[in-house]
Amino acid sequence: MGMQGGGMNKLTRKPEDWENRPLTLTTLKRLLRYVFAHKWLMILALLLTIASNLLALAGPYYSGLAIDQIKPGDMRMDLVFYYAAWMAVCFVVSAVFSYILQRLMILISRKVIFRMRSDVFNKLTELPVGYFDTHQTGDILSRISYDIDTISTSLSTDVVQILASVITVVGALIMMLEISPILVLVFAFTVPLSIFATKFITTRTRPLFRKRSAELGELNGFVEEMVSGQKTLKAYNQEANTIDKLDDRNHEAVTAYYKAEYYGGITGPTVGFINNLSLSLVSFFGALLYLQGGIGIGQISSFVLYSRKFSGPINEVANIIGELQSVFSAAERVFRLLDEEVELPDVPDALDIDAEGDVELKDVSFGYEKGNTILKNLNVKAPRGSLIAIVGPTGAGKTTLINLLMRFYDTDSGEITMDGHPIRSLQRRSLRRNYSMVLQDTWLFHGTVFDNIAYGKENATREEVEAACKAAGIHNYIQNLPQGYDTVLNDDGTNISKGQKQLMTIARAMLIDARLLILDEATSNVDTRTEIQIQKAMRRLMSDKTCFVIAHRLSTIRNADLILVVKDGQVVEQGTHDSLMAENGFYAEMFNAQFS
Repeated sequence: MGMQGGGMNKLTRKPEDWENRPLTLTTLKRLLRYVFAHKWLMILALLLTIASNLLALAGPYYSGLAIDQIKPGDMRMDLVFYYAAWMAVCFVVSAVFSYILQRLMILISRKVIFRMRSDVFNKLTELPVGYFDTHQTGDILSRISYDIDTISTSLSTDVVQILASVITVVGALIMMLEISPILVLVFAFTVPLSIFATKFITTRTRPLFRKRSAELGELNGFVEEMVSGQKTLKAYNQEANTIDKLDDRNHEAVTAYYKAEYYGGITGPTVGFINNLSLSLVSFFGALLYLQGGIGIGQISSFVLYSRKFSGPINEVANIIGELQSVFSAAERVFRLLDEEVELPDVPDALDIDAEGDVELKDVSFGYEKGNTILKNLNVKAPRGSLIAIVGPTGAGKTTLINLLMRFYDTDSGEITMDGHPIRSLQRRSLRRNYSMVLQDTWLFHGTVFDNIAYGKENATREEVEAACKAAGIHNYIQNLPQGYDTVLNDDGTNISKGQKQLMTIARAMLIDARLLILDEATSNVDTRTEIQIQKAMRRLMSDKTCFVIAHRLSTIRNADLILVVKDGQVVEQGTHDSLMAENGFYAEMFNAQFS
């Protein structure tokens, strides 16, 4: 349903609240909350990580022992092979544990992403209509697909790598201290330098990754709009213009992606250079210690191997940090959606009623934006079983009135009642259950004709569906389809005409046993003769039910019990068709204009 009068900013968190929010512990904690929901699998993963890395750390120790057995004139080859065999066993078992760990993390990642995607989709069902009026569909889809996939990739690889790196660095440091505390002093210089370089770079690249995610979301939104509007695009020969617009947005997205990856990629090589510098210093000072008799050849060999294990993970973590910037930016967009304000909860002891159909609006005023009031002190009475037609120029507030009746939005002032109960005192599910609705924008899903029409009524029978279709004047058309009511419709019913889609949605509304009916330009896609037939059929089917009809073709509402003429947010005239024509006012002017 389109929104008139601008966006509804009060329902969404201000963008700057997130833009200025640091991507640090808050985002990480929320991600880890998803991960540690599977604590037993994570404990097993942690044990495997510890075992794998401890075995990998034992390899250099046995390597040093093997080298120490190689002495001029006293070579113990049996011990060399013995220590070498143990070294090989450690490395093989470590590799097996690493493989099991990787498979386990993929399983955990799958569970986490399933939960996160479910949370996002469930959140979408709780958000007010205003959120979808102010956010591109493509951008929302980008958060569900691209952003969550980015998080998934990181969870299955980076989390394991970080855990392994921490254990490896700590274990390697302990072993190096055992071999030569003096040589460890080399890292007292290089490690702080690595930390400083990493922090310096990531602080400047973080906004780039934010921008990359935002640009990709906007690009997806633009592409989704253009794909869904292909017919209009081609009809107005806008292919070249659209390609130019896509090129501009694509260039912005690619540029943002390039800058984020380029500057984020500097971290790894920079830390790698510092780590290689540390190895050079270790080799230099190790040689001096050896000449002074302070360390043996085997110990130098083990120390160098441990220094590689110490500096290697630091370099890998530095590379991962670049990826984590992308992950945090994606997670931020997902959590931003999860933090959006849902529809206001029902009041305590909200009523669940089966309405009789009496609706009244008392001094209702409303505007989508503060200071821009669309409906002003509106008063309307709709007795049970009446047909209320709402007419007026574009932007007068007709659709806004329907939004308020369904509580897609709440009034700024005044009150709407159903059977004497203020609708704020009713459960939203109860309120909306008492309405059936047909909109100008048809919506059909991939499934059979029967499933689409029976969508709003659980356990609907074939006879009930056929009766509704006969009343809507589409039964014969469905019977002539290849599989009749079992014919499968494509996404959004693209394999049938727009008029037939509209008739199916009307039949869907007829099937629901609701006391109130809303038709928002519902017959705009059918010809006038069919529209009149539908109106007659609906009057028979919806007897004793209250109907609200928004119509532009005034000839189709001649038989309405009450016609409300809305102009500039106010009901300027009301009455039957004949009485309004007799007044020769605004309604008569609109009616005559359609036939002049």
